[in-house]
Amino acid sequence: MIDIIKHFINVISNPTISFTLLTVLAPLLFPPTDWFEKYHFKFGFNRLWKKEGAYFMFSCITLFLIAGYTDEFAIKILTKPDNIPIVLMFYLIPLTLWLAMNQAYNNDERLARGEAPLEQNDPKDKVLVWPDLVYIELICLLLFMVFLIVWSVYIGAPLEEPANPAATPNPSKAPWYFLGLQEMLVYFDPWIAGIIFPIFIMGGLMAIPYIDTNKKGQGYYSFKERRIAIFIFMYGWLALWVYLIIVGTFFRGPNWNFYGPFELWDAHKVEALSNVNLSEYLWVKAWNQGLPENILAREFLGFVVVILYFVVPPAILAKTYLKEFYLKIGSTRYSTIMFFGLAMLSLPIKMYLRWTINLKYIIAIPEWFFNI
Repeated sequence: MIDIIKHFINVISNPTISFTLLTVLAPLLFPPTDWFEKYHFKFGFNRLWKKEGAYFMFSCITLFLIAGYTDEFAIKILTKPDNIPIVLMFYLIPLTLWLAMNQAYNNDERLARGEAPLEQNDPKDKVLVWPDLVYIELICLLLFMVFLIVWSVYIGAPLEEPANPAATPNPSKAPWYFLGLQEMLVYFDPWIAGIIFPIFIMGGLMAIPYIDTNKKGQGYYSFKERRIAIFIFMYGWLALWVYLIIVGTFFRGPNWNFYGPFELWDAHKVEALSNVNLSEYLWVKAWNQGLPENILAREFLGFVVVILYFVVPPAILAKTYLKEFYLKIGSTRYSTIMFFGLAMLSLPIKMYLRWTINLKYIIAIPEWFFNI
């Protein structure tokens, strides 16, 4: 029975399946609209943020780790010093997420009854920085220092021998906190994944207070009053960062191939992949011709696709589904939101295109070191 469960986990760990499941479950876990909220309650996803949901999540995580630590292949990954923080994240991320959502749901119920949120229940109830907050921070600092000292004593630092070009590690991985970035490098050039996307992330976070001027939900936890913003953030954080770290840690093995968590990392595993650019699909496969020497003629379809991607959806949504939203916030803030949103959405689109049709670049101009 346990072998069947492990095989099932290996199968659904394939990124095409696991990322699709995550994308489908995201709007059901964090419903951004009334339509999703209806099925959110119908299928009982709201119970996940209750006490029984916490027990269920932590039971599943514990059973997975027990199966992993008793498996001859998974234990090599789980006990690697580099991966200890990831194992801790298995509990810390669901814990913090559950605490926030549980408190948000409790406040939503209080607001529906006409009561004040828990954080604003008593205006006279204040916590002073000194001595209340400072004492708590001091105690946490001491406890965390003890934890790090014990960790450093009993778990060796994952230091390897000096770099040797004749003996390259296979797979060669970045530290765990950069594995999401390393996974993005599979689908985009370094100038996009390593420079443009981080700039967009920092710029988008700094722009939030100027774009989102909704005063509801400020100073207290609430989901219904900020559900679209929470959904976008949760999808970007969980699906496009935490998930990529897990993929880079547990699913990427020798030769950067995909492996299940209970699968042997066989360095001789070969996946016959032939990544093809969009221009090659057009000229070579569709029109049965050679690639033109003129760069603009060769990549014209890619430029058209990219321009239409960033222009057409915002224009259509501003006239239809998001018309009231567009009139409320104005063209400048609307354009900024749509640009950052479409830039974020380009990552899962590019991932699916690589996994399904082996599309490498939409615009491929290696002569100018410009690939998208």
